[in-house]
Formats: sequence, C-alpha cells, structure tokens
Amino acid sequence: MSKPEYEFYDSTTVEWTKCEGRAEGLYERILARDHESGVVSRILKFEPGTDTSPNGILRHDVWEEVYILEGYIHDLTLNKTFTKGMFACRPPGMPHGPWITDSGCLTFEVRYVGKEGRK
Repeated sequence: MSKPEYEFYDSTTVEWTKCEGRAEGLYERILARDHESGVVSRILKFEPGTDTSPNGILRHDVWEEVYILEGYIHDLTLNKTFTKGMFACRPPGMPHGPWITDSGCLTFEVRYVGKEGRK
C-alpha cells in the first residue's frame, strides 16, 4: 500500500484531530497517509500553552522532516527554541522533544520509510 494520489485540494477542508498521546493542545491535519507503513504528510498544530511533557521523548521507526510554518517550539531536552522557517530532518530512532510553546506553533511534517527500512 502507499499514500493516495491527490491533485491539489484545499487542505483547510481536512478536520483537525487530537494527536495520540497524553499531551493536551496538540492537533494534526492528516493530508495523506499510508496506514501500513506509518508514512504520513500532516500539518501539526501546537495550541498556545501546549506542553508535550506528558508524551515524553519521542522516537519513530520512520524518517521525519519538519518545517516550522508559524510560531515556535522550545525543546525541553535540548533547551533550544526553534522558530518559523527552521527545518529538521530526523532519521529513524532519533530522540526529540518534549516541547513547550506559549504562543503556539504550526508545522508541516512528512514521515517516510528510507531505503534501510524497506523489505
């Protein structure tokens, strides 16, 4: 299976859904997904005041690329703030987070399987 084929569409018609985990104020808008592999393209929204500490430090089995569209997040583990226009490329297993934000943050994220994860 793979992600579905889409021509351009109005992504604002996709509903925001609460992200998995225990953190409040974290929502996603899934733009395309392959349920089998965990590959996804999404917009991630941190509402003002979000603290993802209840979710702990994250690690994924897939590659993850993140671009900050608006606002900022502060990584509590690294004690660094990441702002609009910044980009991350995380290989499988790379630890990241938890984060806090006072004003909120909006990111575009793509998760995919690299050649090392192909069967």
